[in-house]
Amino acid sequence: MYIDTHAHLNFKAFETDYREVIERAFEADVKAIINVGSNLKTSLEAIKIANMYAQGIYAAVGLHPIHVKEENFDSKEFEKIASDKKVVALGETGLDYYYDRGTKEQQKEIFRKILTIANKISKPVILHSRDAGDDVLSVLIEEKIESKGVMHCFQGNWQYAKVILDMGLYISFTGLITFSKNYETFEVIKNAPLERIMIETDCPFMTPAFVETSAGKPEPMRGKRNEPAYVIEVAKKIAEIKKIPLEEVAEQTSQNAKELFKI
Repeated sequence: MYIDTHAHLNFKAFETDYREVIERAFEADVKAIINVGSNLKTSLEAIKIANMYAQGIYAAVGLHPIHVKEENFDSKEFEKIASDKKVVALGETGLDYYYDRGTKEQQKEIFRKILTIANKISKPVILHSRDAGDDVLSVLIEEKIESKGVMHCFQGNWQYAKVILDMGLYISFTGLITFSKNYETFEVIKNAPLERIMIETDCPFMTPAFVETSAGKPEPMRGKRNEPAYVIEVAKKIAEIKKIPLEEVAEQTSQNAKELFKI
């Protein structure tokens, strides 16, 4: 079985067919999906979808750093919705300087507030970092997160990965690794203990380069919408890089997700 630890079925790209997408995932042996919020609206949508299913679908709530300028963060409101039984994490949260470096301090303030909520209600965090690695580490060290978490869509080098792992965090990979020529990321996958790795789609983004069809042939997927059923392609690439059986990757990454998110 596989667990997609970071999906966005609560986004507009899936508003007309998320139920069908979920069914396809279940049929593809994806037994659990965590829908991750990027603001209050998508966080509430993630909770709504999760509560439609008795099992297998979960939610995370947060304010993505690229949205801090357009939305006021209400700590009390987020703490309230984060207490829902189907919410397994806070996030995604972190820092992103790729689009707007002018909001650095505002991003850090919201990041700290979300980490405070996570500590208060004892739930892990789903972390986002883009062009902000050192500052993310600084905030994490200052706030001393207690319930741990995962650095999603990891793209750093081994030196950075070691710091993250030494903090007790997990690292997660997307379909980006199936076509990337980033050998630093491959080195991280080779060196990181499988017990600290998770897999995700980050759908509808990060679509893998190819998806195996029912006929057993690879179908090019670049530019197409990603979905949880394709998380197996991430697991396949990790198995290839680490030179271990796919079944081992599936079993251990699922166990990691169960332990972190308590699902």
